[in-house]
Amino acid sequence: MTFRLEIEREEDGRWIAEVVDLPGVLAYGTTLEEAKAKVQALALRVVADRLEHGEAGPDLVSISFATA
Repeated sequence: MTFRLEIEREEDGRWIAEVVDLPGVLAYGTTLEEAKAKVQALALRVVADRLEHGEAGPDLVSISFATA
């Protein structure tokens, strides 16, 4: 499964990254790279939790990220 990332720069200069396919999974960073790293780590935690609780489908065998 490929998760789509949306990344924008806020007016105050911070970057916000969101995983479109996982509602509520977003993170801020002072740089683009930091925001991407934080949101990818958070997405993996959410996926791991779903796997642990039997809530994940078969499409989560392979995971990648792509900027939308």
